[in-house]
Parts: sequence; structure tokens; C-alpha cells
Amino acid sequence: MTNPINGRPPEAVYIHIPFCTNKCFYCDFNSYVLKDQPVMDYLRALDREMELTVKHTPPGVIKTIFVGGGTPTVLKPDEMAYFLKSVRTHFPQWDENIEFSMEANPGTTDKDKLAVMKEGGVNRVSFGVQAFQNELLSGIGRIHNVDDVYRSLENARSVGLHNLSVDLMFGLPNQTVDMLRESIGKALELNLPHYSIYSLKVEENTLFHTLFNKNKLPLPSEEDELEMYLLLMSTMEAAGYGQYEISNFAKPGMESRHNITYWRNEDYYGLGAGAHGYVKRQRHMNIKGVNPYIEASHSGLPRLDTFQITEQEAMEDFMMVGLRMREGVSDQAFRAQFGKSLLDIFAGSLKKMLAAGLIEQDGDTYRLSKQGILFGNDVFGEFVGVLTEV
Repeated sequence: MTNPINGRPPEAVYIHIPFCTNKCFYCDFNSYVLKDQPVMDYLRALDREMELTVKHTPPGVIKTIFVGGGTPTVLKPDEMAYFLKSVRTHFPQWDENIEFSMEANPGTTDKDKLAVMKEGGVNRVSFGVQAFQNELLSGIGRIHNVDDVYRSLENARSVGLHNLSVDLMFGLPNQTVDMLRESIGKALELNLPHYSIYSLKVEENTLFHTLFNKNKLPLPSEEDELEMYLLLMSTMEAAGYGQYEISNFAKPGMESRHNITYWRNEDYYGLGAGAHGYVKRQRHMNIKGVNPYIEASHSGLPRLDTFQITEQEAMEDFMMVGLRMREGVSDQAFRAQFGKSLLDIFAGSLKKMLAAGLIEQDGDTYRLSKQGILFGNDVFGEFVGVLTEV
């Protein structure tokens, strides 16, 4: 594991493309409807941020790149080509096994665009499918239908992109356990290497939040939502997919290496409007709005905030994100980052969670138990603020 303060440069890059064809009803991400947006001005500003970032913190050999949004695939082929050339220019050294992921909407991926993506180095595509029922898709504000899903995956494979993932959601308004069972079944028929399956969270500043407050959001009951989660875990396991993180399932060796960077609390560059980065125990957050971001890039790095993470916060983060992974956290990895033992710092919390049966111990490793997965947030909360009590 990388010690974040040993001077080793970041090996992971996150880049944010904030444009969407429309705003989904549940989305609180930093995204803006594409119409009339200054896309090329944004991409030039992003190029400038990359240039200034690598001057300030030179990169090493890049192992993972993840382009998120918004919907990065709303870029036209020429815009996509410009953007990918920027990435290659400013981060020229790539690991021979680089994982270069891009999020995609099934309604925005024709063959021409996918070919430009592959040509520019993208080798993994994550499609936001969410469900396999058209009525559920329109009910959450998605612009694609189920036919678009099959067409997009076929297009990706036809240009030589085979490392594909789809996102599904459960706990959606009007979704039943049987609907989720059908969605998982259809997703598994695609025989993809990776699936992300998230529960709906009703976030502030979304249409769903407004409806929820008016008691007009017909969500499944807590019992049904628990049944959905248990169903998806057992179905994915039976199909040969390892649950390597609370919401992520993969065939052996096909886990998302970029996301594992976050869950191991390792360094990464964060580029683009509203992006977060973490380098040498310093977090930053970029300016969110498209035009303010473009303006700020003329005079320097477009930062909204930059702050040092204390060792205490870094230790708490290590536990909270590390326990999301099924492999858990190890004393060896903790010592590599902090030079201290897990038991020196978190003995009380570990003993409490072990006694409650929510985590289990295997040698120097601690991980969520089967029961603990269902109460993950309660477990993570146990490791926040404890150091102030020591």
C-alpha cells in the first residue's frame, strides 16, 4: 500500500465531465443539462487544469483513470477526441495494464463515439442502466430504454471494448422485489465482468427529495428493500460474482481498480468542475459551476477549497472506506500508512464490533461479517470521533 507522505506521486486520475442530456430525478451530482453549455471552453479549461496540476504535482506511471459525470459520453466525437488527447498529453506515462474507465449512458453511445473512446485509450466502460423495466426508467428520469442498453453493449463490443460494467439500482419508487429479480436476471444474461448495484438514496436538492417531503414518493418498504439486498447478494454469488465491496460485484480479477484506490485511502488526482482530489494527505474540492470553473482556470488552479487531513482523520477515513471492501482492513496496511498498529488506535471499537458480530477477524485482518454488511453505516460510524476520546 502507498504511504501517502512518502513522496510517491499519485497513480490514479479522476476527471469530471459535468454535462448530461437531462437531470435524473434522484441525482445530486455536480451535473448540468447539456443544452447551450460551453463544452469546448470547458474542455480547454480542463486541459489547463491538467497542465497546472502536473506542474504542481508531477505524475508517476498512471495505473487507473476514471472519467465520471454527468455523462461523459454526451461529448461529440470531436470533443471526445480533444479531451482524450489532453489526458494523454498531460499524463503521458501509462502502466501497460492501465484501467481507463468512462461512465456512459446507454442513450449516448453510438459506434463512432465508442471508436473514438477506444482510440483515445479508454478500455473499460460503465453503463448507467439502473433497471430493465421501461416504466421504472421513465419514472426515475432516465432518457434510455431497455433496447438502448442492448444496442449500446453491442456497439461497445463491436469496436473492441469488452471490459464492461453496468449499474443497477434497487429501492426505486414502485419497484418490487420481483422487478429487481428480473433486472438482475437480465443483467446476468449479458455475462459482463462487473456489476455495480446501488440502493436509492433520496438526496437533498433533487426532485425525489421534494416528492418525498410531500409524501408523494412511493418507495418500497424497509422489509422489501432488505429482501432486495439479500436477493441481489445471493443471486450474484450463485452466478460466480464476488462481492468485493458493499455495492460491487465482479468476476475474479475484474474488480474496479480505480475505485479500490479510494477504498484503500490512496492518493488520486481530481480534475474538473466540482471534482475532489487527495494528494499527500491534502484534499481539495474544485469550483462547481461550469462557467465559474472556466473563469477560475484562466488565473490558476480552479480550487474552491483545499485542506490538510490530520493523521486522525486519515486513520478514520482508512477504516471507513476500507471496511466497505469485503477483504477488509489489515494491520499490515495500516502500519504501512501510519506506522502504528490498528489495535493501538482502534482496540475499543474493534472489540465492540467483534462482540456484536458485525465484524470478524482473520489473523491481522478485520472485515464486515455477513450481518455487518447489512449494518455497514453503523459499523463505519464506530470509527469516527473515537480518537478524540483516547
